[in-house]
Amino acid sequence: MKVTKFGGSSVANAEQIRKVGSIIKDDPERKIIVVSAPGKRDKDDVKVTDLLIQLAESVLNKEDYTANLQAVLIRFSEITEELEISSSFLSDLEQTIQRIITDDISDRSKMDTLKSIGEDSSAKIISMHLKKLGLDATYLNPKDAGIIVSNEPGQAQILDESYSELYKLREKEDVMVIPGFFGYTKDGDLMTFPRGGSDITGSIVAAGVKADLYENFTDVDSVYSVNPTIVKNPKEITTLTYKEMRELSYAGFSVFHDEALIPAFQHQIPVSIKNTNNPYAPGTLIVAEKRHHEKCVIGIAGDTGFSSLFVSKYLMNREIGFGRKLLQILEDESISFEHAPSGIDDMSVIIRDFNFSYEKEKVVLKRVQEELKPDNIKMHRNLAMVMIVGEGLMSTVGIAKKAATALTTANVNIEMINQGSSDVSMMFGIQSDDLEKAIQSLYEVFFNEE
Repeated sequence: MKVTKFGGSSVANAEQIRKVGSIIKDDPERKIIVVSAPGKRDKDDVKVTDLLIQLAESVLNKEDYTANLQAVLIRFSEITEELEISSSFLSDLEQTIQRIITDDISDRSKMDTLKSIGEDSSAKIISMHLKKLGLDATYLNPKDAGIIVSNEPGQAQILDESYSELYKLREKEDVMVIPGFFGYTKDGDLMTFPRGGSDITGSIVAAGVKADLYENFTDVDSVYSVNPTIVKNPKEITTLTYKEMRELSYAGFSVFHDEALIPAFQHQIPVSIKNTNNPYAPGTLIVAEKRHHEKCVIGIAGDTGFSSLFVSKYLMNREIGFGRKLLQILEDESISFEHAPSGIDDMSVIIRDFNFSYEKEKVVLKRVQEELKPDNIKMHRNLAMVMIVGEGLMSTVGIAKKAATALTTANVNIEMINQGSSDVSMMFGIQSDDLEKAIQSLYEVFFNEE
């Protein structure tokens, strides 16, 4: 059994949905289908989820939402008309949206429920299209599928009892189409997952039914060794491990949000990344383990938007609890940290900028000065993190030297090195303006030189 998920670009319009139908019909093992809301049809287009958020915001702000509602309905009408799906679908959709708008529920629940309309409508349309192709297909609501989640609007987490419920889906004979992005609490309230929500649903379902393979169809042939917008025609990655994929996703790879595949990883379900527009391409297979080979570096990624809090105090290493107290200040201010490299007298804490406003910075610096009495405290903003990823990295001689040489050749100053905290990655902190040339130079050294 395969669980197959189609992303927003794969269901963006009727033409793409026809491709989806052909892919599903082509392989009878594709028994469970998870779908996103329609994505962008071109780079200047708007995702349906964004249209629904605009609709929800106008409703919650008690503004005239007519234009926003029409934008959503027009988008779906274009798809259904071209696929020759009954016009009753559109009238049912409008009634559903109007009912949600007038329901006496909290603003957060209203936002979540309206956002979920995109995925829910995609699933219904695709199940109807599959029936027209002659397949026994059924739309399956996440509640009926057994996707039970925590009561956290916009941040729902799967509950363990879901997996035994999902396993029962193996008994069904027809093709099941499940909307991604949301589940239901034990009390029957709809809750959405965080970023990458439909990928999370696909991963959960694959784990629950103990699928032989979780296929994730998107708009690229494979995962590349580096961002194609930074390096032209980069090498494709045919196989990588869960740990490598998670590290690459964290460091800026946009194929998946770095938390989306955790349920599949935990249950050791292999994941195949495929292209809806080129379904016979080999794609990239993500597995639990693979054989090490001489060229251990499989990818280079980078991301901007980091800051470093630098604290220096003579004999810091002898002051028991210093690091804990510093991190406690961040916890008190609801700030999570990414990395915390340290020396005998110094400690740096790397933080994502979106989590560390200038207002919070003032509070933290004041508290650190008063409570820890450091000799020196500084903030470095405008940082980027560049990550070299590969199983066997720590046991391969010369990786750090090659990386440092590449950065020196590109005239990039290294602000921070984090090596050893992960056995599959090596991270360098640099100035954000140097990110592209750093990645290009690293790629040249690790992939183009003999």
